[in-house]
Amino acid sequence: MNDLPPQPSALSAPAAPAALSAPAVPAALVTDQSIRHLVAQYLDRFPDQAERLAVFTDALADGEHLTDRKTLPGHVTVGAFVVDDRGRLLQIAHKALGRWLNPGGHTEPGDATLADAARRELREETGLAAEHLVLLGDPELPLAVDVHRIPANPAKAEPDHWHFDFRYAFRLTGPAAAIELQLDEVDDHRWIPFEDAGLGPDTARLAEVLGPVGAAD
Repeated sequence: MNDLPPQPSALSAPAAPAALSAPAVPAALVTDQSIRHLVAQYLDRFPDQAERLAVFTDALADGEHLTDRKTLPGHVTVGAFVVDDRGRLLQIAHKALGRWLNPGGHTEPGDATLADAARRELREETGLAAEHLVLLGDPELPLAVDVHRIPANPAKAEPDHWHFDFRYAFRLTGPAAAIELQLDEVDDHRWIPFEDAGLGPDTARLAEVLGPVGAAD
């Protein structure tokens, strides 16, 4: 008689742990093709902006992953011009750049459109949600597209590069909502007459979509 305990069969042996795979990176909803199409529409509407956007259109010619902040020599960002019923523009004091700027920043893969990215950045940086805002101007196009140079940031291992900034205009609706700043990136905020905000060529276009100060849409 065999007194040895029964041995486990191969079928009951515990399976070896599966190798861990890297998490999938979600594909951006705003594609390179959609950006090229939007820029083409924008320049068809505003051909006088071609020189202003020359660096961007050169990058568009054969660029890829244009919404990825690691894409160099530049990538797409978004900005929000928010104006209240007194004609005042909201600005934030940006820590990294040490300047007063309109809210905005980089896109994220879950942003359905660039306008949605601007709304998200605005909510994150100031606490203003979609119910406090009305998009102004043509819903299919940004108010403006700007190209500007960003200095190197050694803390983030980022060299100097370009931001191709899609700017959307919003009117604040109803009573002024309390501003809740994202204090890791923003020091302060202010409301100033939009004509005094140093928006350059965007000032006239913002005035056009605002209409008379205090007028309802």
